[in-house]
Amino acid sequence: MKTWTERIRELREDSDMKQQDIANLLQTTQQVYSRYEKGINEIPVRHLILLARFYNVSLDYIVGETDNRKRYT
Repeated sequence: MKTWTERIRELREDSDMKQQDIANLLQTTQQVYSRYEKGINEIPVRHLILLARFYNVSLDYIVGETDNRKRYT
């Protein structure tokens, strides 16, 4: 399974978004977001939750616990 760093990059690229776009969503800088994608910085849980909601996927999918993108109801 893919790592969370690969997942957040893949989700962003699949949505045709730039790092700056996602950084704006998370209210952080492009540099900080880039460090998340590279695995240099750990991503805060609050950012993971925002990304899961934005991409309409489960947290388990983002963190690599499942390959099923579907959110829980």
